Amino acid sequence: MDKLQKKKVSCFKKTMESKKIYEARCKEAEEAEHGAEKTNAPPKNPEKVRHRIKHSRLAASEAEKVYLSNTDQLETVRRDWEETHKSTCEVFQQMEGDRISMLRCALWDHCNHFSMQCVKDDELYEEVRKLLEQCDITTDNNCFIAMKGTGTKPPDPVVFESYFPTGMISNSNGEAHFGHQAEESARDSPVNEPCRSFSEPMLSNVEAESFRLSQSALAESETSDGGYTPPGRQAAAIGQFYVVVYEYKAQEEDEMSISRGDVVQLLVQGEDGWWTVERHGVSGLVPGNYLSKI
Repeated sequence: MDKLQKKKVSCFKKTMESKKIYEARCKEAEEAEHGAEKTNAPPKNPEKVRHRIKHSRLAASEAEKVYLSNTDQLETVRRDWEETHKSTCEVFQQMEGDRISMLRCALWDHCNHFSMQCVKDDELYEEVRKLLEQCDITTDNNCFIAMKGTGTKPPDPVVFESYFPTGMISNSNGEAHFGHQAEESARDSPVNEPCRSFSEPMLSNVEAESFRLSQSALAESETSDGGYTPPGRQAAAIGQFYVVVYEYKAQEEDEMSISRGDVVQLLVQGEDGWWTVERHGVSGLVPGNYLSKI
């Protein structure tokens, strides 16, 4: 196509130049003939005039032949260019049709594959939904408890174990003495040492008794009403001690965290159900229905 296009352009330029030359020669011949006819007086040299007219006609005839030849050659080149252009356009059209057809088939197959995959995915999703319909939260929790459970009751509390024998007695001054056997062993010893004061064991005995009372209060509250006592049913008294029935984590700055089994002292009983209690020198708000009177 490129070669034929260049050849066609070249022939066209050549034909246009020959056309201009042909028109110029014809114009010269015509002017020579008209010039001879207009002159009334006989020419001085008629042979020269006739020769000039004849030469002009021959030049016009030669220019006509060249122009005609170039026109035929241009037409031949133009036909070749036109046929080649048509065949090339047909090839391009066929290639474009093949490209569009291939792209269409590829996209069609791609959509079919995606459609099949979507159908399979929907079937699998339906299977998952069927399994989810069989899900039971209570059954799953019971199964987990049966598989991972460590026991049916919490471990026993760690109780206070006194370092001294059970026969130890104390007088009104707070001095601790052992029984009859201890006195005899003291008299038989080479050095008769004075009795010592033991205030810590007595304090430990008081704490052990308080813990025992709190445990009994917990057991009583759980067996009586399931461990829950509404705020209106509790007869609270300022200064009395209460045992914690349920664990509570503080969520505000003025609240206090408590654990099950803790013993607290009531300071203020709020009408909204929040009580101010004290434990180990720290005071704060706790839910009143989480406590049970000792």
